[in-house]
Amino acid sequence: MTIEWKEEEKIFHLYNGRVSYMIQLVHGKYLAHVYWGNQIQMMQPSSILQFKGRAFSPMNEPSDPRFSLDTLPQEFPAFGNGDFRTPAYRLQSPDGSTVTHFVYDSFEIMKGKPLIKGLPMTYVENTLEADTLVITMVDSMLGVGMNLYYTIYRDFDMITRSVSFENLGSGEVRIQQCMSMSVDFHDSNWDWLHLQGTWARERHIERRPLIHGVQSISSSRGASSHQHNPFLALLSKDATEDHGVVYGISLVYSGNFQATIEVDPFETTRISMGINPLNFSWLLNPGEIFQTPEALMVYSSEGLGGMSRTFHKIIRSRVCRGVYRDRTRPILINNWEATYFHFTEKKLKEIADAAKDLGIELFVLDDGWFGHRDNDKSSLGDWIVNRKKLPHGLKGLASYLNGLGMQFGLWVEPEMVSPDSDLYRNHPDWCLHVPGRNRTLSRNQLVLDLSREDVCNWLIETLTTLFQSASIRYVKWDMNRNMTEVGSALLPPERQQETSHRYMLGLYRILEVLTQRFPEILFESCSGGGGRFDLGMLYYMPQTWTSDDTDAVERLKIQYGTSMVYPALVMGAHVSDVPNHQVGRMTPLRMRCHVAMAANLGFELNIDKLSRDDKALVRQEIQFYHQIKNVVLFGDLYRLLSPFKGMDTAWMYVDENQEQAVVFYYKTLATPNPPFFRLKLRGLNPKLKYKINDNKRVYYGDELMKIGMSLPLIKTDFFSEIYYLKRDE
Repeated sequence: MTIEWKEEEKIFHLYNGRVSYMIQLVHGKYLAHVYWGNQIQMMQPSSILQFKGRAFSPMNEPSDPRFSLDTLPQEFPAFGNGDFRTPAYRLQSPDGSTVTHFVYDSFEIMKGKPLIKGLPMTYVENTLEADTLVITMVDSMLGVGMNLYYTIYRDFDMITRSVSFENLGSGEVRIQQCMSMSVDFHDSNWDWLHLQGTWARERHIERRPLIHGVQSISSSRGASSHQHNPFLALLSKDATEDHGVVYGISLVYSGNFQATIEVDPFETTRISMGINPLNFSWLLNPGEIFQTPEALMVYSSEGLGGMSRTFHKIIRSRVCRGVYRDRTRPILINNWEATYFHFTEKKLKEIADAAKDLGIELFVLDDGWFGHRDNDKSSLGDWIVNRKKLPHGLKGLASYLNGLGMQFGLWVEPEMVSPDSDLYRNHPDWCLHVPGRNRTLSRNQLVLDLSREDVCNWLIETLTTLFQSASIRYVKWDMNRNMTEVGSALLPPERQQETSHRYMLGLYRILEVLTQRFPEILFESCSGGGGRFDLGMLYYMPQTWTSDDTDAVERLKIQYGTSMVYPALVMGAHVSDVPNHQVGRMTPLRMRCHVAMAANLGFELNIDKLSRDDKALVRQEIQFYHQIKNVVLFGDLYRLLSPFKGMDTAWMYVDENQEQAVVFYYKTLATPNPPFFRLKLRGLNPKLKYKINDNKRVYYGDELMKIGMSLPLIKTDFFSEIYYLKRDE
């Protein structure tokens, strides 16, 4: 792993033995993107870039009529200076103009990876893990410096990128747009893939060919959103799970984002990703610095599966932090779908007693425990226990659970406030709002203004008191609405469009303080389910509630799509009751368990009402989960059959030494008179012998991968099976 500056060729070369990333300095001023892919030794400059004058493309260098920024494959293109394609940034000078001319100034190569102040990021645990290149560009007339950060890791096929702007002059400069990365590809024969959806069906896979013009995904909801995940991939036409070239890009950010692809008439492709410029600007005073979020850029020559496994390893080891990063998580029971708002202390104890008997380790008290909250119309912000429901308080309930040998967890929604609350009555200006405009409600609540330091400080101290009030070992941190009327009472008019990003900076500060104060608490992020499933939240909370939809069939698509970027270790998955509360479907308890066991297993149903046979099944599956969970949560994922392409779904996890594997197979609807079927496995050691579910018969790895594993003829809907493979000694 190293970064080299080739003086003669004017090329920066980042490489680690597997991938190369190359940038060329052209005319001593401009940064051109020349290569990103499998590692190569070096290129001759004449073989990389070609120049030709194009009609209506400006000539940016009088000495070279063939040269134009409009056709140059750039590293970080500007607006207004001759490149008519999608810009990566746009700055406004004190005179109101938006023309900039940043040119190369200097570079620095450093060991390790510098911190990004106030923002989540990938990190290193020692400086030998990564090298970082910082390229400084300057617009001398505007008086602004721009630093482009590139980090290459030793052990991952990944480049990270971010940008900072520094006002070196004496006047104010307004940032109107600032992406975190931009890459120009030399051709357009690609497909692109992204994860789309809505509440209860998040992160469905959509793949389509590139077309001329602009195609994009974004969120302007104040969160990364249920609708579009801050991720996209560029795929070669022949790319599958196992083969072909894939470039995957994911943003370490939880707020408004935009990812854009533009194909120009000359078949070049530009990809950029960063903060959504819609309703965004940032006033940069003299001496101030603005930092963009970080973008992770993964290259795979082994298809989508290779891309996903790289993302998974990065997220598990260099995005997630804290004591739970490398731990399996406790099996939990959440009372929400069992009781909703209507519970008593006696009822909660009955659920806990039944759960403990089945081997469940953690009880989570969901919404309704505070203020006078008997529905979703009141009390958010009043984080005081309701003694009518819990006469012995949170401490009493936690003590009872601890006496059973169980841990206690709690639901909170700290970023919100109910109009019917003491907090709102005392501080009506503490929510996001625009004076004179309607304060739109969603789920009967408003959003606290976390761009305000006083609100953040109040929230930190309030939650500190709450988390200290009982033996709390798990917190589900929810956010159940998106932002409207985005304005802050404390920001001046010229800074109102900073509110959304300042909100995220405030949230990240709150999470940093609380997770440092309470390292023993396992925090799980939630936003109406999976509405904020992103790398930014995972930096603080190493687990996310995957979706409010707990139907086993729907969860196949949700968890399959989520796995494109995110590992099983960070997915929360619960077994719920039937008919399912989201879609009304009846599925067998066994299949519901098997779907949830492909991630962090939990339960969300009135477990004390299960039949004797169902309780025996749950107890058996929990015991089996303890056998396989290390492989599932920390192993390499191989997706075998897609739920988006038929009635069959399969995926498998393989441990690091290829000595254990867990295969999950699901069939949603049976086929009459079906054909015989063999499931071909992946990721095994072809020379090792494996036993399946401790049967006496032994199979070689190459046999299971090339010939496959015979599956039974299935004559029932909603069938599932888990196969546990262990190396035969």
